[in-house]
Amino acid sequence: MSAQPIHFMPSEGFKERYRAAVADPHLRHSFRGAMDFLMSKRAAQFPDNGELQSLRDLGQNIRQYSLSRLPDLLEQLERNLTANGVVVHWAENPEQANAIVLDICRRHEAKLMVKGKSMVSEEVELNHAMHDGGVDALESDMGEYIVQLAGEKPSHIIMPAIHKTKQQIAELFAEKVPGAGYTDNVDELIKIGRDVLREKFRTADIGLSGVNFAVAESGTLCLVENEGNGRMCTTVPKVHIAITGIEKVVEKLEHVVPLYSLLTRSATGQNISTYFNMISGPRKTGEKDGPQEVHLVLLDNGRSQAYADEQMRATLQCIRCGACMNHCPVYTRIGGLAYGTTYPGPIGQIISPHLMGLEATHNLVTASSLCGACGEVCPVRIPIPELLTRLRGEAQSAPHSDAAMRGQGAAYSPLQSAIWRGWAAIHSKPALYRAFSWLVSRLNPRRQGGWTSVRTPLTPAPKRLRDLLAERKGR
Repeated sequence: MSAQPIHFMPSEGFKERYRAAVADPHLRHSFRGAMDFLMSKRAAQFPDNGELQSLRDLGQNIRQYSLSRLPDLLEQLERNLTANGVVVHWAENPEQANAIVLDICRRHEAKLMVKGKSMVSEEVELNHAMHDGGVDALESDMGEYIVQLAGEKPSHIIMPAIHKTKQQIAELFAEKVPGAGYTDNVDELIKIGRDVLREKFRTADIGLSGVNFAVAESGTLCLVENEGNGRMCTTVPKVHIAITGIEKVVEKLEHVVPLYSLLTRSATGQNISTYFNMISGPRKTGEKDGPQEVHLVLLDNGRSQAYADEQMRATLQCIRCGACMNHCPVYTRIGGLAYGTTYPGPIGQIISPHLMGLEATHNLVTASSLCGACGEVCPVRIPIPELLTRLRGEAQSAPHSDAAMRGQGAAYSPLQSAIWRGWAAIHSKPALYRAFSWLVSRLNPRRQGGWTSVRTPLTPAPKRLRDLLAERKGR
């Protein structure tokens, strides 16, 4: 069975996709139920609000401390990983990352790669690059395997196939998996996928995984998972390649413990995950399992841009739990596929502009009610609403040559700018304001620009407050 390459949809089509999602009652019902379930599971894991807030403070401090020392910690990580026998590669963009992985595959004449869950590999569209290079890249996380069979991309960073029903998965397996008949029994569906993947683990030339935390002091790569496929990908094939963003580094192993506790409880409502893998090097003499080579690809891809800005640096605190998505009133109604980006939901809205530029993502930064739910549940206290407001300003402001943000001014409109300047002039001059309010009270336009594209028209009061007060005074 061949892996199916997928391309992420341009975010410019976001409006069409979210309208289609809102018009799909089945999708809305499914997501509402799934998100309510995840929200309740998370709440059950944090019965003591005092403990939760203290743990969030600790998580925030650890992430901010790690980012404050990011350049030094990355160098320390490279030194210790190299001393442990791990080959470290640096990639500035997706093209470089894919080229590095493909080069490793070619040196080993690899034809099959089994992949553990890795959002960074989704980010660089690694599957497509491997396909073009003659390497079959197969997802082994069950959710990722399902969406790969369907030729789709993940709709959630933790639960990739959350948008699919068991009946849809049953039909997909019956169509795509050789020898699999139709069954909508969940246990039997899992067994079908497991049987396929077990054989692939045994025959794969390369195993690839993501990284949840990279510990600089010991040169250790930490991997959180529930299915055991991550452990298979990192131990059975002769070569293991890990790929991650440069922001995942922490200084000490003791810093991982509170972050791990926050991650599992915030993501899936688990006190602890089934597996926690710690990888510090290739197989040593006398050891019975493990890869003969381990490689780590550290990816920038716009993260340095976020790091360079004191306010936007908070974006890099993310530990990829997905709690902000589960609590977002927009995400829970339209699902992840509508966003068209690797990272959907609130966290995707603040990460994607750095990865792709505001030219491609300026529609996404306005897809929020700014209700603040995402910021309230973020385990490491990323101020997502504040960052969204900043990004909206960056997108709408007039372009200037010294802008630090890639794509700054992408949504700038001279007409809109002139309207707001006129608005400011009207509200700063009493005579103009009186004339404007008199005119508006006597007009009732049915079309009111962007307002009426999604709302009913505003109906001005027939009399202004000043007119009503004047009438009362004249009595």
